[in-house]
Amino acid sequence: MNKLRLALRAALFAATTLALASLANAQANRTWVSGVGDDVNPCSRTAPCKTFAGAIGKTVVGGEIDALDPGAFGPVIISKSITIDGTGVLAGILAAHGNGITIDSRETTNLISVRLRGLSLNGLGTGGSGIRVVSANRVVIEDCVIDGFAGGVDVAAGSVFVKNTAIRNNRIGVTAAAGAQVGLTDVELVFNATALVGGPSIVQFNNVVLYRNP
Repeated sequence: MNKLRLALRAALFAATTLALASLANAQANRTWVSGVGDDVNPCSRTAPCKTFAGAIGKTVVGGEIDALDPGAFGPVIISKSITIDGTGVLAGILAAHGNGITIDSRETTNLISVRLRGLSLNGLGTGGSGIRVVSANRVVIEDCVIDGFAGGVDVAAGSVFVKNTAIRNNRIGVTAAAGAQVGLTDVELVFNATALVGGPSIVQFNNVVLYRNP
Protein backbone atom coordinates (compact mmCIF):
# COMPACT_ATOMS: atom_id res chain seq x y z
CA MET A 1 0.00 0.00 0.00
CA ASN A 2 2.83 2.39 0.90
CA LYS A 3 4.52 1.65 -2.41
CA LEU A 4 1.27 2.39 -4.25
CA ARG A 5 0.86 5.69 -2.42
CA LEU A 6 4.44 6.67 -3.22
CA ALA A 7 3.93 5.80 -6.88
CA LEU A 8 0.72 7.86 -7.03
CA ARG A 9 2.41 10.81 -5.37
CA ALA A 10 5.34 10.58 -7.78
CA ALA A 11 2.97 10.46 -10.76
CA LEU A 12 0.99 13.42 -9.44
CA PHE A 13 4.18 15.41 -8.89
CA ALA A 14 5.41 14.64 -12.40
CA ALA A 15 2.07 15.61 -13.96
CA THR A 16 1.95 18.87 -11.99
CA THR A 17 5.53 19.72 -12.99
CA LEU A 18 4.79 19.08 -16.66
CA ALA A 19 1.62 21.18 -16.52
CA LEU A 20 3.43 24.10 -14.91
CA ALA A 21 6.26 23.83 -17.44
CA SER A 22 3.70 23.82 -20.25
CA LEU A 23 2.03 26.94 -18.88
CA ALA A 24 5.37 28.67 -18.43
CA ASN A 25 6.32 27.95 -22.04
CA ALA A 26 2.92 28.77 -23.55
CA GLN A 27 2.97 31.20 -26.44
CA ALA A 28 0.13 33.41 -27.60
CA ASN A 29 -0.94 34.49 -31.07
CA ARG A 30 -1.10 38.10 -29.87
CA THR A 31 0.93 39.61 -27.05
CA TRP A 32 1.04 43.10 -25.54
CA VAL A 33 3.62 45.55 -24.19
CA SER A 34 3.01 48.56 -21.97
CA GLY A 35 5.10 51.37 -20.52
CA VAL A 36 4.06 50.08 -17.09
CA GLY A 37 4.33 46.38 -17.94
CA ASP A 38 6.73 43.74 -16.63
CA ASP A 39 8.59 41.08 -18.59
CA VAL A 40 7.78 38.43 -15.98
CA ASN A 41 4.13 38.77 -17.08
CA PRO A 42 2.58 36.49 -19.74
CA CYS A 43 2.26 39.53 -22.08
CA SER A 44 -1.53 39.29 -22.13
CA ARG A 45 -3.67 42.39 -22.49
CA THR A 46 -4.33 42.49 -18.75
CA ALA A 47 -0.74 41.56 -17.80
CA PRO A 48 1.48 43.07 -20.51
CA CYS A 49 5.24 42.87 -20.84
CA LYS A 50 7.63 45.82 -20.61
CA THR A 51 9.78 45.28 -23.71
CA PHE A 52 9.55 43.88 -27.21
CA ALA A 53 12.42 41.52 -26.33
CA GLY A 54 10.41 40.19 -23.39
CA ALA A 55 7.30 39.67 -25.51
CA ILE A 56 8.89 38.04 -28.52
CA GLY A 57 9.63 34.77 -26.72
CA LYS A 58 6.00 34.55 -25.60
CA THR A 59 4.59 35.05 -29.11
CA VAL A 60 4.05 32.23 -31.59
CA VAL A 61 5.73 32.18 -35.00
CA GLY A 62 3.66 34.44 -37.24
CA GLY A 63 2.02 36.13 -34.25
CA GLU A 64 1.79 39.80 -33.32
CA ILE A 65 3.10 42.08 -30.57
CA ASP A 66 1.02 45.23 -29.98
CA ALA A 67 1.66 48.31 -27.83
CA LEU A 68 -1.12 49.13 -25.37
CA ASP A 69 0.11 52.61 -24.42
CA PRO A 70 3.14 54.90 -24.90
CA GLY A 71 6.52 53.61 -23.85
CA ALA A 72 10.15 52.92 -24.73
CA PHE A 73 10.10 49.20 -25.43
CA GLY A 74 13.79 48.57 -26.03
CA PRO A 75 15.89 47.09 -28.84
CA VAL A 76 14.93 43.65 -30.10
CA ILE A 77 16.44 40.85 -32.17
CA ILE A 78 13.89 39.10 -34.40
CA SER A 79 14.67 35.58 -35.56
CA LYS A 80 11.18 34.34 -36.49
CA SER A 81 8.21 35.55 -38.51
CA ILE A 82 6.31 38.15 -36.48
CA THR A 83 4.50 41.49 -36.56
CA ILE A 84 5.35 44.34 -34.17
CA ASP A 85 2.69 47.07 -34.22
CA GLY A 86 2.75 50.32 -32.29
CA THR A 87 -0.05 52.01 -34.24
CA GLY A 88 -2.00 54.58 -32.24
CA VAL A 89 0.55 55.15 -29.46
CA LEU A 90 4.15 56.34 -29.14
CA ALA A 91 5.87 52.97 -29.41
CA GLY A 92 9.51 53.92 -29.01
CA ILE A 93 12.87 52.18 -29.21
CA LEU A 94 15.91 54.03 -27.87
CA ALA A 95 19.21 52.51 -29.00
CA ALA A 96 22.22 54.69 -28.24
CA HIS A 97 24.45 51.63 -28.69
CA GLY A 98 23.88 48.88 -31.24
CA ASN A 99 20.82 48.42 -33.42
CA GLY A 100 17.23 49.30 -32.70
CA ILE A 101 15.84 46.22 -34.48
CA THR A 102 17.95 43.36 -35.86
CA ILE A 103 16.24 40.84 -38.15
CA ASP A 104 18.25 37.65 -38.52
CA SER A 105 16.46 34.44 -39.51
CA ARG A 106 17.30 31.21 -37.68
CA GLU A 107 16.18 29.31 -40.76
CA THR A 108 18.43 28.75 -43.76
CA THR A 109 15.82 27.55 -46.26
CA ASN A 110 12.47 28.85 -44.98
CA LEU A 111 13.41 32.46 -44.27
CA ILE A 112 11.20 34.66 -42.12
CA SER A 113 8.67 37.40 -42.87
CA VAL A 114 8.53 40.41 -40.56
CA ARG A 115 6.11 43.35 -40.41
CA LEU A 116 6.96 46.52 -38.45
CA ARG A 117 4.30 49.23 -38.09
CA GLY A 118 3.97 52.48 -36.17
CA LEU A 119 7.36 52.50 -34.43
CA SER A 120 9.61 55.40 -33.45
CA LEU A 121 13.31 54.46 -33.38
CA ASN A 122 15.89 56.89 -31.99
CA GLY A 123 19.64 56.23 -31.99
CA LEU A 124 20.46 59.47 -30.16
CA GLY A 125 23.22 60.13 -32.71
CA THR A 126 25.32 57.15 -31.59
CA GLY A 127 23.23 54.08 -32.43
CA GLY A 128 24.24 51.45 -35.00
CA SER A 129 21.35 50.78 -37.39
CA GLY A 130 17.74 51.66 -36.82
CA ILE A 131 16.62 48.49 -38.61
CA ARG A 132 19.30 46.01 -39.67
CA VAL A 133 18.14 43.15 -41.91
CA VAL A 134 20.79 40.44 -41.81
CA SER A 135 18.71 37.59 -43.22
CA ALA A 136 15.01 37.43 -44.06
CA ASN A 137 12.60 36.62 -46.84
CA ARG A 138 10.27 39.63 -46.66
CA VAL A 139 10.27 42.67 -44.39
CA VAL A 140 7.63 45.40 -44.48
CA ILE A 141 8.29 48.68 -42.63
CA GLU A 142 5.27 51.01 -42.44
CA ASP A 143 4.46 54.28 -40.69
CA CYS A 144 7.75 54.48 -38.80
CA VAL A 145 10.28 57.16 -37.84
CA ILE A 146 13.99 56.27 -37.84
CA ASP A 147 16.24 59.01 -36.47
CA GLY A 148 19.82 59.43 -35.27
CA PHE A 149 21.57 56.20 -36.30
CA ALA A 150 24.69 55.37 -38.28
CA GLY A 151 22.33 53.65 -40.72
CA GLY A 152 18.58 54.16 -40.88
CA VAL A 153 17.57 51.00 -42.76
CA ASP A 154 20.48 48.64 -43.47
CA VAL A 155 19.64 45.65 -45.67
CA ALA A 156 22.23 42.92 -46.13
CA ALA A 157 19.86 40.36 -47.66
CA GLY A 158 16.18 39.82 -48.42
CA SER A 159 13.32 41.87 -49.86
CA VAL A 160 12.40 44.97 -47.86
CA PHE A 161 9.52 47.32 -48.57
CA VAL A 162 9.42 50.69 -46.78
CA LYS A 163 6.22 52.74 -46.88
CA ASN A 164 5.13 56.04 -45.33
CA THR A 165 8.27 56.30 -43.20
CA ALA A 166 10.57 59.19 -42.22
CA ILE A 167 14.29 58.38 -42.25
CA ARG A 168 16.20 61.38 -40.96
CA ASN A 169 19.37 62.57 -39.21
CA ASN A 170 21.27 59.35 -39.93
CA ARG A 171 24.77 59.02 -41.39
CA ILE A 172 23.28 56.85 -44.16
CA GLY A 173 19.54 56.79 -44.73
CA VAL A 174 19.17 53.46 -46.58
CA THR A 175 21.85 50.89 -47.40
CA ALA A 176 20.97 48.05 -49.80
CA ALA A 177 23.66 45.43 -50.31
CA ALA A 178 24.17 43.61 -53.60
CA GLY A 179 21.58 40.87 -53.94
CA ALA A 180 19.06 42.56 -51.64
CA GLN A 181 15.89 44.15 -53.00
CA VAL A 182 14.51 47.35 -51.46
CA GLY A 183 11.38 49.25 -52.41
CA LEU A 184 10.59 52.76 -51.16
CA THR A 185 7.25 54.51 -51.47
CA ASP A 186 5.96 57.61 -49.67
CA VAL A 187 9.28 57.85 -47.82
CA GLU A 188 11.04 60.98 -46.52
CA LEU A 189 14.84 60.93 -46.58
CA VAL A 190 15.90 64.19 -44.95
CA PHE A 191 19.01 65.55 -43.21
CA ASN A 192 20.99 62.33 -43.62
CA ALA A 193 24.73 62.64 -44.31
CA THR A 194 24.12 60.27 -47.26
CA ALA A 195 20.64 59.39 -48.42
CA LEU A 196 21.12 56.09 -50.29
CA VAL A 197 23.87 53.52 -50.77
CA GLY A 198 23.49 50.59 -53.14
CA GLY A 199 21.27 52.14 -55.78
CA PRO A 200 21.06 49.05 -58.07
CA SER A 201 19.44 47.08 -55.22
CA ILE A 202 16.73 49.72 -54.75
CA VAL A 203 14.23 48.29 -57.20
CA GLN A 204 11.27 50.57 -56.48
CA PHE A 205 11.39 54.30 -55.86
CA ASN A 206 8.03 56.07 -55.76
CA ASN A 207 7.04 59.41 -54.22
CA VAL A 208 10.26 59.67 -52.20
CA VAL A 209 11.26 63.06 -50.76
CA LEU A 210 15.00 63.76 -50.76
CA TYR A 211 15.89 66.91 -48.84
CA ARG A 212 19.23 68.20 -47.60
CA ASN A 213 21.12 64.94 -47.95
CA PRO A 214 24.61 66.02 -49.12
